[in-house]
Amino acid sequence: MLRDILIQKGLSNRESEVAELVTKGLSNKEVANQLFVTEKTVKFHLTNIYKKMSVKSRAQLIVWCLPHMGFVDKEEQQVSNNQQPIQNNNQNMGAGAQASQTIPAGNSTVGGDNNTAGITLPNNNIGFDRNNEGGVGSF
Repeated sequence: MLRDILIQKGLSNRESEVAELVTKGLSNKEVANQLFVTEKTVKFHLTNIYKKMSVKSRAQLIVWCLPHMGFVDKEEQQVSNNQQPIQNNNQNMGAGAQASQTIPAGNSTVGGDNNTAGITLPNNNIGFDRNNEGGVGSF
């Protein structure tokens, strides 16, 4: 898909291959090894690509190519396939249930419930009262 668009923009087949590999994050050396050419040849192709695409750098080339690389949001893909989109777990909970707001952070856990937001460390509980009812924290 990307290669076809690059060819339509005036790039040769080889230039399109180089641009596609660069857009995937490969270095000049990696592109050269994959295409069985020298790094100097890759640089030559990149110079031609930049001129034909009216970009000034590798970064601009990548930014130009990203929308054409076939990335599709999972939800968009499911909708296009007539599937139900992925839903937030909170929507599937019954009335009165509360969602967990816990986020793992290494050996500790950051999170809390609707009344307190705290950091729970092994053998320690440090919480902060969101309603300012208990001072700075509770131990």
